[in-house]
Amino acid sequence: MAAADDPHNNHKLSRRGTTCSVFISQEKPNTSQPVIFNPDFFVERLRHEHPQAFADVVLSNITRLIDLPGDEFAQLTGESEAKVPTAAGFLRSFNFLKRKDKGVVFGAPLTEEGIAQIYQLIEYLSKNLHVEGLFRVPGHSLRQAALREMLNAGAELDLEAGDFHPNDAATLLKAYLGELPEPLLTHRHYHAHLKIGELTRFDDGGEKTSVPDKEHRIEAFQLLFMLLPAANRSLLKLLLDLLYHTARNQHINKMSAINLATMFAPHIIWPKNVIASDLQANIEQLNNGIAFLIRHSQKLFKAPTYIKEYTRVYFTGSKTLQSKDDLTLCSGTQDVPVTAASPSPSMRTRGAVSSTSTTRSFETQSYTESALRELYRQVNNMPESAKKKKLIRQFDKQHLRTPSADTRTPFSRKHWRSRSLGGIIKRKVLGSQVLTEKENGSLQSPLPSGHSMARQEKTRAVEEIL
Repeated sequence: MAAADDPHNNHKLSRRGTTCSVFISQEKPNTSQPVIFNPDFFVERLRHEHPQAFADVVLSNITRLIDLPGDEFAQLTGESEAKVPTAAGFLRSFNFLKRKDKGVVFGAPLTEEGIAQIYQLIEYLSKNLHVEGLFRVPGHSLRQAALREMLNAGAELDLEAGDFHPNDAATLLKAYLGELPEPLLTHRHYHAHLKIGELTRFDDGGEKTSVPDKEHRIEAFQLLFMLLPAANRSLLKLLLDLLYHTARNQHINKMSAINLATMFAPHIIWPKNVIASDLQANIEQLNNGIAFLIRHSQKLFKAPTYIKEYTRVYFTGSKTLQSKDDLTLCSGTQDVPVTAASPSPSMRTRGAVSSTSTTRSFETQSYTESALRELYRQVNNMPESAKKKKLIRQFDKQHLRTPSADTRTPFSRKHWRSRSLGGIIKRKVLGSQVLTEKENGSLQSPLPSGHSMARQEKTRAVEEIL
């Protein structure tokens, strides 16, 4: 990467040749069109705004897939120190000796600045996947030393000039990973990787087989990688993507996924300061696990569908999918505030959904009642006929009441069926006078037609007679 090409890009990741998960457009947004977001938008939002809720939902699903004893689970959550195999006696790996001379990049903790420098190697190697024995054949020691010094100094490199060989960059990349104070996949996740490697299918009789359960392994790794620190996750994605495309060219470079895993497992997953004999029977399992990550790397950095849906509901309170694959989110959607004091993510979700459902139910009920009131007015204004009486009786059967007591509607249970003078006298004889007076007192508005007003005058005349 020549410095003259982009002088303002020092210490920043170049984005050439990479796939961005957020769609960026220079056009002015059209409010009438749906806005396309990062598919994991709500997942990342939950990670940053409510990290504990994020960790809870991810961990609960990891333990659904793999069985972690109490101490191993505590290591995964960071509640206790990671316990990993250690070297016997005073024997230490060669990487430990090299870490004595720390620089800005090599031997230093993982940082975004360090990733930006190392990305120059990754970008250069991605253009030289045809080299036979890439990552297996060592580079020239003097050229590597010069390249290391330049990277530690934070310089931008012009690797295309021909001063360095792809094997130099490949060897230095492995050295960088090996000299990190902690493996890229972290000590805390060591036991989880071993457990995921044990996931196999079951036969029809429910017995465990030796056939790997690919789907559940991918799902478990998706969840596990969501718990990685941001810098580790970024570099791991870049690395696995490089190794994936290297393995796809194995017919040229002779480097298959298992060959690459054998080269990189000691640098990204082995506990620090150990040698092969310290890991005993786990070496093959670790190598196979890294080979699995290489083969399926294009699927591992996506949140599972149910996590996306959970986080979307967590913030929006809506159970209705915005689109088939949950990628299109309406620009007008407003977030429902989340109660911070709620005991768990599930309770918060239920609260948000309940609040939204109550509001929508009230709006629907109000609209229905308004429509029914209008319909009743139209029926009541119809000429007297058998059809009108039938419609009135149907309204009377509804056990609904209007929100306002100032307007008489069919939902206030007045005995409208007895529309004749004889019916009024009959009610008084049967003792319903008190009930009628109470109802008339609570509804002061006039009847909706002149015919009803005349009937009220007849009623007062009968009361005087009685």
